[in-house]
Amino acid sequence: MFNLFYPMPLSFQAATPSDIPLIYQLAEKIWHAHYPDIITRQQIDFMLQSRYSEEAIRQGMEKGEKFFIAYEKDVPMAYASIEQKPEFCYLHKFYLDVSKHRSGIGTQFFNYLLQQTDHSKPIKLQVNRQNIKAINFYFKVGFTIEKAEDFDIGGGYFMNDFVMIRKPVKL
Repeated sequence: MFNLFYPMPLSFQAATPSDIPLIYQLAEKIWHAHYPDIITRQQIDFMLQSRYSEEAIRQGMEKGEKFFIAYEKDVPMAYASIEQKPEFCYLHKFYLDVSKHRSGIGTQFFNYLLQQTDHSKPIKLQVNRQNIKAINFYFKVGFTIEKAEDFDIGGGYFMNDFVMIRKPVKL
């Protein structure tokens, strides 16, 4: 895919179980680069082990979470996962290499993900309330804040998030 706004060749693909180590490597790289200004390193490590480990990714796939990877040329730059639920689609994960923020890759990857969802349903997600870059991106692609909520994730840690929603869009 070639785009006038982002002139490098991008490609997107559905992940398979053989991509699990790659997804985990991306998670470690992205989380350690992006989140230290938002949450503690201890919470980052806790969340990587409990929610983004290879075993957690495998379990997500087995439960119906579909993972996707974005590549610039042949270099993986981003990963995401979505799950179709009865009333809505849930965007579990959407992470882009920090060095590629504001490059257009995120928007193109999100548009690709939209093609993988049921357009008649809203899309929901959770985002840390201090993650201003991500919140602004989600506003840009049509999300609004539904509510603020704190989620106890164990280990003495909480996710202090906005729950955001994107209403169905007729294509």
